[in-house]
Amino acid sequence: MIVQQLNRSGSNRKTMIIAIGTENKAKLSAVEQAFKHLAAYSSIKFEGISAPSLVSEQPFDDEETLLGAINRASFAQQSINASIGIGLEGGVVETSNGLYICNWGALCDPLLPEPITAGGARLRLPDQVAEQLREGRELGPVMEEFSQKKEIRQREGAVGLFTNERVTRAAMFSHIVTLLIGQWEYKRTN
Repeated sequence: MIVQQLNRSGSNRKTMIIAIGTENKAKLSAVEQAFKHLAAYSSIKFEGISAPSLVSEQPFDDEETLLGAINRASFAQQSINASIGIGLEGGVVETSNGLYICNWGALCDPLLPEPITAGGARLRLPDQVAEQLREGRELGPVMEEFSQKKEIRQREGAVGLFTNERVTRAAMFSHIVTLLIGQWEYKRTN
């Protein structure tokens, strides 16, 4: 939904409503940062929405993590009839080299036939963290214990801790959102 608003001078300006399927500060920041370049709209309104992923609390493969992102994007967009919905989901993937974090994003536009998706960075988790996840724990609480920091998933995340904050959780998700925006712009113009 693109809302036409009148500014003080009486001219029309477009407002784009972007529903983000989370209330997580790092993810909200990632979306806002990625959309800063979108000059076609003089106003963008971001709305963080508590959206269900409908997957495990700790997704354990790419497919489940991707599905969580799609579910969050779709729910967010439909819940407020937004212009688009964005969903971001973090998970882990088991490989022969160890357990890696994985991250997926989805963008739902009611004018497109299917969600747009993109994946992000991979980073091997230390064995002492990986073992706890294999035992059924969720990464967020494990990282709080490991790092002795509260609400780490709201700030730098595991990726920030293990990269000495060269890449934060917001920066990692911002990259994914940028990939989504680029695909969305392409699909809308071609």
